[in-house]
Amino acid sequence: MTNTPAYEVAVHAEATLGEGPTWDPATGRLLWIDILSSRIHTYDPATGRRTLRRTEQHIGAVKPRTDGGLVLNLRDGVGLLDPDDTFRWLHREPVPGRRANDAAVAPDGSLWAGTMRYDEATGGGTLSRITPDCRVTTVLDDVTVSNGTGWSPDGRRMYYIDTPTRRIDVFDHDPATGAVSGRRALAEIEEGAGYPDGLTVDADGCVWVALWDGAAIRRYTPDGTLDRVIPLPVPRVTACAFGGPALTDLYITTARAGLTAPHPLAGSLLVIPGLGKGVAQPAFAG
Repeated sequence: MTNTPAYEVAVHAEATLGEGPTWDPATGRLLWIDILSSRIHTYDPATGRRTLRRTEQHIGAVKPRTDGGLVLNLRDGVGLLDPDDTFRWLHREPVPGRRANDAAVAPDGSLWAGTMRYDEATGGGTLSRITPDCRVTTVLDDVTVSNGTGWSPDGRRMYYIDTPTRRIDVFDHDPATGAVSGRRALAEIEEGAGYPDGLTVDADGCVWVALWDGAAIRRYTPDGTLDRVIPLPVPRVTACAFGGPALTDLYITTARAGLTAPHPLAGSLLVIPGLGKGVAQPAFAG
């Protein structure tokens, strides 16, 4: 079950809270962020070229848009960055003491955006669905640390993580309406193995989960069976996503926040080439 494929350092960085790797097929680049340093990173594996953009607020996620540009999950709401670099708010709802966290784009092109309190107060966060025409629906209003969200290849299941629960939950998802129901646990991370953070779903419908304070990535089958454990050289593994032209390379973000012992690669972007086969992720349709 435990595998040790060779990882590579895609970008040697010192991100405080690296998160949210997302492959953008339109540009052939990987997008990722540093939440607490308010930075958007890009990385082109074909050329090695990197870019860095600072945001005015802490940023929880960045995703491509259908017609170019980016959608940003920010401290005070969801914003749009146009191809000409113009910024505008799509939905703004500042709440004192709360910030954005992970987000994902559903098969219908809507954005599912999570929030949490800075002090991680129980039930202080939310998970909301934002459509391209700015209809906002609060799906969950009692989340503590809203994190990994993803869909099965057929769109009939939605996976979700509220980190302190230690669970990977699964909902029934209606691709036509975006409605979710039937929340139940797919798997639970045992005590001492870390906490589930970001996730991605592969072409076989298996769920890959990053373990914060667990120094590993795990893969669970659709029935909840743990079938792969991949140890990594950093304790705070935050998220993972398949990228590269054939979506076969697993990119992994990491964090330095809160570490007391030195870990030279903490905060870097790692990659394991040829690890599996991902699913092309939809762009935000707004």
